[in-house]
Amino acid sequence: MPRGDGDGASGVDPQQLWLSPARPGRGRRPAFSRAAITVAAVALADAEGLDAVTIRRVAAGVGAGAMSLYSYAPDKATLLDLMVDHVSGELPTTRPLTGDWRADLKTVGRLQRELMLRHPWLPTALAARRTPGPRALDFVEYALAALRPTGLDGAAKLEVFSLLTGFVAGHVGHEVGRAAAAHTPDRAAAEARYLGAVAADGRHPELAEALASAGRPVTPEATFARFLDRLVDGLDTG
Repeated sequence: MPRGDGDGASGVDPQQLWLSPARPGRGRRPAFSRAAITVAAVALADAEGLDAVTIRRVAAGVGAGAMSLYSYAPDKATLLDLMVDHVSGELPTTRPLTGDWRADLKTVGRLQRELMLRHPWLPTALAARRTPGPRALDFVEYALAALRPTGLDGAAKLEVFSLLTGFVAGHVGHEVGRAAAAHTPDRAAAEARYLGAVAADGRHPELAEALASAGRPVTPEATFARFLDRLVDGLDTG
């Protein structure tokens, strides 16, 4: 079993990770738990970003030595699995569905965006996740139930959920990146002047037409809603 702060190609067997007791079965009872380790890792990622999360930093957060954490998380990839599943518990899975699968699927997308904005490291962590844990699977179950009226088979419904999750993760990653870049009004004006100059050069007629069209609300919420509508309303379930 690999140990260290690297990605860890093998990590822990999923059944051992998710279905075994949450603490080692031998030796004296430790002063911390898998849950405490995961909470410390999530807090660290929320505050400083995913790169700050190392076994040593997390161990310090729970007042333990790094070696004592390896029986819970032998590598960073396993720790990320625990973190993703922990925050997935914030997603509601008992909210009544309307029976309108497009409306319900858009709700799923909005819930995912809200979660990822609370934990901006989550889109990156999802890309590296190996096996979803029980809390994440509860939300998958909820999303699949939302898609029941489509008549799609199970594999197709999983593909739709994956497509939606990938879209939300990519959009939020871009959204967070733009916010972190301190997109000031001066910078926005400079970019508009640049694009205007490019559009006026006669070599980009499609871009010129697009830029000349009526503007739309550009708040993050409005932009996400439009993109989500285009994705979900354009899905073919035939």
